[in-house]
Amino acid sequence: MTDVGIGQVAQLAGVSVGTVSNFFNRPEVLAPGTLERVRLAVTELGYVRNTAARDLRVGRSRAVGLLVLDIGNPFFTELIEGVEDVATGAGLTVTLGNTKESAEKEAAYISLFLEQRVSGVILAPAAVTHDRLEQLRALGTPVVLVEDARDADDYCSVAVDDAQGGRTAMEHLVERGHRRVLVMSGPARIQQVRARIDGAMDAARSLGVEATLERTRAFSAADARQAIERMSASGKLEGITAVFAANDLMALGVIQALVESGRRIPDDVAVIGYDDIPYAAALSPALTSVRQPSREMGMEAMSLLLEETARHPHHAHRHSLFKPQLQVRQTT
Repeated sequence: MTDVGIGQVAQLAGVSVGTVSNFFNRPEVLAPGTLERVRLAVTELGYVRNTAARDLRVGRSRAVGLLVLDIGNPFFTELIEGVEDVATGAGLTVTLGNTKESAEKEAAYISLFLEQRVSGVILAPAAVTHDRLEQLRALGTPVVLVEDARDADDYCSVAVDDAQGGRTAMEHLVERGHRRVLVMSGPARIQQVRARIDGAMDAARSLGVEATLERTRAFSAADARQAIERMSASGKLEGITAVFAANDLMALGVIQALVESGRRIPDDVAVIGYDDIPYAAALSPALTSVRQPSREMGMEAMSLLLEETARHPHHAHRHSLFKPQLQVRQTT
């Protein structure tokens, strides 16, 4: 058989495109039975690895565009690695754009991707307008959204149940006996952050806990640290015994400022973050955090994009929802 694509191998083996990619790149992560099913499918179809990009539409490059919010955030670093794992297995390269939370930069990168005729685009997460997404779709450019569930009928997406993650964080603090909690977040424009903050605030209301929301200019350790310093100087921290930060970088800034103000973690103030970046477990005290499986999310996003580019007649948009997991450590 000629012109066999990675999607056909996945369909015959009854696995995802990402699993076929792992067969070639990381076979050690697959169960023996799965390895055998993929091997048999590869043999039966006569699949040759370097022809995987034939699944892509004629006239497109062998590159995909990936936009991330902040490459300095380890969550996105791991997500990028997951995307590249699957892309490499399909004979593709990844062109990366770092938007730095700027909608203008995101729009500029998308224009560049269109000029380069990339085979598809992954937006992680998307701040672009509906009109910009419609432009991509009208031009026939496949799109996968990460942490953005809008327009579910038109796009594949990958997300974490962030509302549940926020609830889990607040419930954990309440179980530890906390009744006055500071919830710290950056700007409200990012959908998944709104969901996790809403989940935390909803849980606080239902549990009869006083939760105060404080927003910073950016989702950074420096901004969180400055916010705590201001609140400490003004007396707004009095009586607060726990802080839930919207991501782990903010949690690091919170801890720095609290320690410098003479407060002990967790004896005086408990702190919980979100993302479970690699540094979280290495801190002293180690950071309690809500884990997002970022690498797996990246692999799934690229797998979905390969399905989109393959244009199989029975393809339907899929939406993969991952469950957050609480990692309890010393800061709570």
